[in-house]
Amino acid sequence: MTLIALIAVLLLLGLLCFVAAIRRLRRRRLMGGALGGATALVLFLLAAAAGLIAVNLRTYQRLTYEQPAGELQLTRTGEREFNAMLTYPTGEHAGFILNGDDWQIDARVLKWHGVAELLGFNAAYRLERISGRYGGIEDEQRQPRSVYSLNPPEHLDLWSLAHRYRSWVPWVDALYGSATYLPMADGALYQINVSQTGLVARPINQAAREAVGSWH
Repeated sequence: MTLIALIAVLLLLGLLCFVAAIRRLRRRRLMGGALGGATALVLFLLAAAAGLIAVNLRTYQRLTYEQPAGELQLTRTGEREFNAMLTYPTGEHAGFILNGDDWQIDARVLKWHGVAELLGFNAAYRLERISGRYGGIEDEQRQPRSVYSLNPPEHLDLWSLAHRYRSWVPWVDALYGSATYLPMADGALYQINVSQTGLVARPINQAAREAVGSWH
């Protein structure tokens, strides 16, 4: 049963309880009507909560094997400054100005088991942020920083809720962050993949391979 099917079942049951409550009230069966109304309200609230979870999960991508998460093209625009063009598997693009020696991408990974798997929840990932990174600690502390979110702000953050109430959601198998970083170079092109163990990046053109080969 998928999450959408669960929402539909909850709504249907809630509607049936609501109709039954109205009928009981018309027959002056106040206790039965009140109980039916309360049951309908609980079912509607559960359906609403499931709907919010479904909306939040749409910001994550299903993860069943190692798969492409994007490609990153770098173009030098200044001293230790690069234009980074991130291309998603859907073909969408996003551009960023990164300062530093390396680029870094962070992601969140959600893994489920038990009841959640029966409801159709797959392991999922979401790219969280992209940033520039300096090789030296002193530069990291003193030089201009550049970091960008790859997702809009959320009214419901499933990740934070699952962390906060972990004991209440035992069907969450694992919640963890993952990051990968490689050197920036003019014209370098990288492939970013994600698997159930996290992110991995690989150079896919000569400029990127040379940058990685001389990286220290």
